[in-house]
Amino acid sequence: MHLIIQKVSLSALLFSLILITQTTLAMEDELACEGFGPQAPRNIKQGEGANSQRFGIAPPYTQMNLCNIHFHYNAEHKAKAFNIYAGKGDAKGLGGGYQCKISQNLNYAEVMPVPGNMCDGLIPGNTVEVHWVYSSCDVQPGVGLAACSTAQCVNPSLRVEAQVFTLVNDDSATNFNDFTYDVEKHSNFYQTKALPLDTGQPIEFLGSTTGPQYSQLHCSNKSVTWSVRPLCEKLDITSLGKWCESNVFEEVKAHGVRSLVINPAQLSSID
Repeated sequence: MHLIIQKVSLSALLFSLILITQTTLAMEDELACEGFGPQAPRNIKQGEGANSQRFGIAPPYTQMNLCNIHFHYNAEHKAKAFNIYAGKGDAKGLGGGYQCKISQNLNYAEVMPVPGNMCDGLIPGNTVEVHWVYSSCDVQPGVGLAACSTAQCVNPSLRVEAQVFTLVNDDSATNFNDFTYDVEKHSNFYQTKALPLDTGQPIEFLGSTTGPQYSQLHCSNKSVTWSVRPLCEKLDITSLGKWCESNVFEEVKAHGVRSLVINPAQLSSID
């Protein structure tokens, strides 16, 4: 009888410890980012959000300067078209995030290996999320987010136009060169040659910068207006590989992903 009582007591104690730990983690999650504005990435099909901080929607990208282009291995955001969970990824966020549904239904030719090293290891069938970053500052395209501000313009409005692609071995697929930096200014603004037009109406919301250095416990203090297209598109992997070989942004490989933000207190509402 004594042994039975002891086992029950140990079980009750273990349960209590687990409950206390979970409660403590939840409180830390709430408090760690207290005072920060809304975060990203998020599920763009879920519009609920309880973060009360607001900032002005950035101007249309055509009225801002393109300051950076980079991309992430797998999608940071989540939508119906890119909701295949890839896992948490490594310490740098590589291998985490979400994959396109269409990546599961490619034909034999589309996933055939390609010669050369595509952006430090990408292969046909991979998913990437491309970010075109725009700034309200008087800046020109350059390296990293540092290119988006100046000593005279330290707190710009930022906008990120985002598109998720499935990489394929097919030179008739979308060519990344169509979306690269155009050396000629358009109405006095630095711009891309174009942005994807056939992947659905972009979902616009208030968020933050992303990347694996941030989490629900370590938030970003940068305010960003996001426009994320809800559909995937096939992209010729060779065209992206050529861009990685030489571009003004010095981007040579994919970045890791930030884990999806699911805490309502860290999300804005989507109208």
